[in-house]
This record gives sequence, C-alpha cells and structure tokens, in this order.
Amino acid sequence: MARKQTVRYYDSPGSRAFDIANVLLLTGLAVVTVLPLLYVLAGSFASESEISSRPFFLWPQKFVISTYQYIFSTDTFVRALLTTICVTAVGTVVQLLLTLTMAYPLAKRYLPGRALVLNLVIFTLVFSGGMIPTYLVVRDLGLLDNYLALILPLAINPFYLIVVKSFFQELPEALEEAARIDGCNELKVFWWIVLPLSKPIIATFSLFYAVAIWNDYMSPLLYIDDSKKWTLQMIVRQLTAANADSANVLQQLETVSFPEQGLKFAVVVVATLPILLFYPFLQKHFAKGVLIGSVKE
Repeated sequence: MARKQTVRYYDSPGSRAFDIANVLLLTGLAVVTVLPLLYVLAGSFASESEISSRPFFLWPQKFVISTYQYIFSTDTFVRALLTTICVTAVGTVVQLLLTLTMAYPLAKRYLPGRALVLNLVIFTLVFSGGMIPTYLVVRDLGLLDNYLALILPLAINPFYLIVVKSFFQELPEALEEAARIDGCNELKVFWWIVLPLSKPIIATFSLFYAVAIWNDYMSPLLYIDDSKKWTLQMIVRQLTAANADSANVLQQLETVSFPEQGLKFAVVVVATLPILLFYPFLQKHFAKGVLIGSVKE
C-alpha cells in the first residue's frame, strides 16, 4: 500500500524564497552590528599611529596591550569598575526582588484594590514625573552622591512588572492549593513553589535589569557629583563624548602619556565585555519549559 505523502508547505518555492530573504536580511543586520564591535576590539590592541593611519581594520598589524595595562593600573578606572560591578549586583537583586514581590499579589484576582493598583502601574507606562521632579525627590531624600540614587528611582519597571504578573497568573493554581493544604502560608508558597517555577522569567529580567543598570550613565550624571564615585559608564561617557574635555578626563585618570584613541577603545571594550560574558549563563533558562510534568492530569 502506497504511503500517503505529507505536503510540507515550507518546501514550496515561495517559502524557500522567504527563508533565503530572511537569512540574507538577518546576516546583513548581524554584519552591521558585529563589525563596529570588532573594529573597536581590534583598535584597542593597535598602536595610536596605526589607528590614525588606517581608517578601518579588523586585525591590528601589531598587538599592543599597553593600553589595557595602563587603564588597569589607574586607581580611578579600577575604582569605577568595582563600583559598577557592586551597584549592578545590588541593584539587580533589589529591583528583581521588588518586582517579584509586587507582581505576585497582583496576580491574585481576589486581592482587594488590585484593579486600582494595576491602573496606577499602567498609568506610569504613559506618564512619568520627568527628570526635574525626580531629581528634586532624590535631592529631598538626601540621596545625592549616594549609590542608592542609582538604584531606587528605577527600582520597578512597570512593563516588566506587568509581564511578570502575567507569568504568575499562568502558573497552575493546583500547585499553590496543594502547598496550602500541606500547611504552607503565602510566603512559603511564593518561596518554595512559585519562585522555583519562575526561573526563566527571573533569568530574563535579571539580565534586563543588570544591563540597564550597567549601561546607565544618566543617573550618575544627574545624582553623583563626586568623581571618586563615578561608575564605569561615566568614565566611558566622559572619554567618548564629542564635547568632552579629554585632557581633563585623562588627568582624572592620572595619565601623563597616553594613546588617546586606543584608550577610548580599550575602555569601551572593558565596559562591554562583562555583560556579554554574563548572557550565556542565563540563555538556557529563556526557553526552558520548567512547567512540563509539574502537574499530572
């Protein structure tokens, strides 16, 4: 008996043409994205004369690591790097904790006043206090020149909060009811049942919050006047801004003789590399189906 052939629509000429166009488009976008990064990386290992003489290259003629040796020998840069790591770590934990603990009760439809709170959250998606009112609040709270000013004003992202709330609503209620029957209160249900099932969402928004804090230079620019408390992005901003006084910035970095352009490239690489290395450790959680098999019908 002849086996019935299954028609695969993705093998049609139109589908193949669409796939080819997608591959070409995505490849082009990837090249446009990666080439500047490779140029900055290659420039950070090149000499100042080579950077000046060659408008674009992806491989230096001679590898030079003196720029990296120099920036890691300066107290200002090392202090800014450690400050950024600490602020990012603490800020990610604080922001993620506040988001999760606020999203969990809002996921319960029986919570009194839930609709009002959700409407206020949605309102902040459209309207915000603005830069000047936020600065005045931070100033009146005495947080100027305080690292908390880099964390608390952006402690909860309303869009992330709504996404996490929706994720909690999709969790099987049978698991929580079974835990309550076993004697768990709401805190234990949240800690022992909800959070272990929420690893994908926790990993995702940990990365989002960490990247936002790591790349933030506006908050230090507004709230941190003491250059000894600058984060790494402030150093990058001061070095790479078109109207920046490079001599003044480099003087703060205690430099006497420097490869100016190579220094900028090296600082950008060091500021970008840690967050790129952090991503692969969380990538596996993004699409992992942790709920498979958690409820047996």
